[in-house]
Amino acid sequence: MTTSLQKYADLYRRPGPWCTAYVPAGTGTVNSLEAGDVRPGNAQAQLEAQGAAAADIAAMEQALQPAAGLPAPVSRFVLVHSGKAEVNEVLPGDLVLPERVAMEPVPDLLPLVKHRPEELPYVVAEVSREHGEIRLYRAGAGAPSSVREVEGESENIHKFHGGGWSELRFQHHTEDVWRRNADEVAGEIDRVARASGARLIVLAGDIRARGLVKDNLSEASQALVSEVDSHTHTGGADSANLEDQVNQHVSEVWAEEQQNVMDRLAVREGQANPEAAHGVGAVVHALQQAQVDTLILDDAALSERTMLALAAEPWIATAKEEALGAEILGKVPAPAALLRAAALTDARVLLVPGPVLPEGVHVAALLRWSSGPDVPSS
Repeated sequence: MTTSLQKYADLYRRPGPWCTAYVPAGTGTVNSLEAGDVRPGNAQAQLEAQGAAAADIAAMEQALQPAAGLPAPVSRFVLVHSGKAEVNEVLPGDLVLPERVAMEPVPDLLPLVKHRPEELPYVVAEVSREHGEIRLYRAGAGAPSSVREVEGESENIHKFHGGGWSELRFQHHTEDVWRRNADEVAGEIDRVARASGARLIVLAGDIRARGLVKDNLSEASQALVSEVDSHTHTGGADSANLEDQVNQHVSEVWAEEQQNVMDRLAVREGQANPEAAHGVGAVVHALQQAQVDTLILDDAALSERTMLALAAEPWIATAKEEALGAEILGKVPAPAALLRAAALTDARVLLVPGPVLPEGVHVAALLRWSSGPDVPSS
């Protein structure tokens, strides 16, 4: 799943220093509560030792105060600049990178991207013959970002079994009510999906209601629908089962989109003048030209390597002679430098595990245009 970091471009342009904390944040047990209580003080000591400004230390201490009601496992990412917490995010799950509290020349947003590789929007709609609950989620964010309730007609929603002409007429009326309710629910699903750019719609609930709602959805929404046989609004229903099924469908969308990117990379690589780059040298050169459309990165393989972060275009370099006169802000971990250059050139990012890329290649890119012969990788 590709990520856009463009919303952080303004932060990336600001001169440092930046104070960063990436730490556990859960407060679900006595032990974690105690750890949360000492964490701000520990961060203060670490930042003081690195020469951070008093205003930055105070802002970090405040941001790291224990957050009540957050059961483990959750993590926290805080980014402080000029005495203000510019980013303060509680992230689902355990730490996926080493814990750190540091003063750095540029923001390192790798933890955010690792926890939320893409805030993929998707809709979960639980429907019955008289009601619909439509929840909009963004993958990795936990709680829904919005919940819409649609209350349809509830009178005469059950079929009458009295026999004769009156029964037939009543059944037709009941089915008309179901269809009107389904049309209303479908219209709201369409609105939520269209406004959010949802890439998946999960339909749950009463089997007949699901069919009616799906039939009334727009063609664009129908193409996104996956149905699950679960209804948490009925007695004894298991919400965990619904959650598991939804997560499975989200994972499938995620995997399919990642595969699409890798397929495009393979196709472009085989062209005479490939619109693709492989290896550090070729990808950095393309980023310097604002030529990268999608950056594909095995961050773990590059975690021990550093690159130069620059104060102006071309934003990134592997050696001083590549800086083209731009001020060098400092040496930073290669993944941080690559993410920053991607954000500042409006490129999307895809983090992948090592086996996905060709052997020996730790970074690649889909390009916006061909640059002719390959640039040697370094």
